[in-house]
Amino acid sequence: MREGQPAASSGRGLTALLIIGALACLAGEYLHLRPLVYVAKPLATIAVLLIAARAVSPVSPRYRALVSAGLAASLAGDVLLMLPGDRFIAGLGSFLVAHLLYIAAFVSEKGGLRNPAAALTIGLFAALMLAMLWPDLGALRLPVSAYVTVIAVMGWQAFARRGRSPGSERAAIGALCFLVSDSALAVSRFRGGFAGSTLVVLGTYWLAQWFISRSVQTHTGSNA
Repeated sequence: MREGQPAASSGRGLTALLIIGALACLAGEYLHLRPLVYVAKPLATIAVLLIAARAVSPVSPRYRALVSAGLAASLAGDVLLMLPGDRFIAGLGSFLVAHLLYIAAFVSEKGGLRNPAAALTIGLFAALMLAMLWPDLGALRLPVSAYVTVIAVMGWQAFARRGRSPGSERAAIGALCFLVSDSALAVSRFRGGFAGSTLVVLGTYWLAQWFISRSVQTHTGSNA
């Protein structure tokens, strides 16, 4: 057996676990089975975290550590947002930390002051989204504004290193999925739900995390 095969098998197993957990979580949400959601949602994110943490040929040890820490912060956010009671601010804070860690990871691997077109496009999108939500935010205007700013910078930095580092294309796709997921979540929470919102929010969320976790690996063959 070649050296890369055990890692590839492990990666495929973790991706399968992610898919199972995500589907189970969606089933729990639509069937109103909260105990199933409590198990399946963190399970899916743990699977993604392990994909990044166990990458055997990472872009760099620092990049792997920062992305893994970002996924751990995301796991905390998942748990806070799914538990009974309104823990929105705590969950938002956890995801803000996650995006700050992703920014640090992208900057450390050829990000920085590049791709002004991406910065302008993402910044304009973020500003329009915030303007649309602004009348409905109330006391949450400051924390939501901070979060929107941070995730916009995260998206820009993902695109700033696109094509300049191994795995950068996957990171850029992940960042784009995150922008879609968080935008759909914000619209659903502050402007009223829409048909299929749960599927859109969670589906693009786990796609985002999977692509970002896969960006740790320098080539897909070793840890699929």
